[in-house]
Amino acid sequence: MMKRFGWKKAAALWMGIVMAASLAGCGSQGGDSQRSGESSSETRQESVASESAEESLAPESTAPESAEEGSASGGTEENPEESSTPEDAQESPAEGNSEEQTAQSDGAQEEGTGEAGKTLVVYYSATGNTENVAGYIAAATDADIFVLEPVEPYTSDDLDWTNADSRVSREHDNEDERNVELVATTVDDWDSYDTVFIGYPIWWHIAAWPVNGFVEANDFTGKTVIPFCTSSSSGLEESGELLAEAAGTGNWLEGERFSSGASEETVQEWVAGLNLQ
Repeated sequence: MMKRFGWKKAAALWMGIVMAASLAGCGSQGGDSQRSGESSSETRQESVASESAEESLAPESTAPESAEEGSASGGTEENPEESSTPEDAQESPAEGNSEEQTAQSDGAQEEGTGEAGKTLVVYYSATGNTENVAGYIAAATDADIFVLEPVEPYTSDDLDWTNADSRVSREHDNEDERNVELVATTVDDWDSYDTVFIGYPIWWHIAAWPVNGFVEANDFTGKTVIPFCTSSSSGLEESGELLAEAAGTGNWLEGERFSSGASEETVQEWVAGLNLQ
């Protein structure tokens, strides 16, 4: 009996030891688990704290982006103003040019309205044909007229070139007698005339010599001189060239010959073709 009881007691004691060891192991695992749980909790708290810290930094991190966007936005708003400045600058010279052009135009108008060089028609007429043409020229050019008048006027008998003893025939044969004195050879305000027409009848293929005294007595420097003549058949020939040589000054143009009965329309067309504007 005592032997069997001792064995059971020993078995029970052994079981108690095993159970105690087992409980001790469970307790250690529980502590570790608790410590692991506490560690996990701390980790989660640190993670939460870290995330909170990151979230709190997020506005600061977006601030530069906002600043960049603000800068970009500000640049976009300022660019139209800045781009308009060059446009204004480009328009300003245009406006300046317009003002300069206006000033130039005004200056041109002032020059146009100022007193320009005038035109003078000088002529000697023996029978009235040259006088008619001179009148047409003066009307077409708004010119003044200066009539050459011999101190001793020519009569119809003096002009009878078929008579070898007539005055004009004698003067033709003797050049010394061609110095015909004129009532006047000087023109008032002579320097104000830029263009001078000189008219005469043709006598023996040259200009009627009463014109010579006027041409030789005046200075044509700076003037445009345009000879014209009338004749029943002869042309201008070298009459204009001879007068230019006698004058020695002035810009002498070729000139024109008109028939004795030239119309005003014919004369006006010739004047228009001179382009004297």
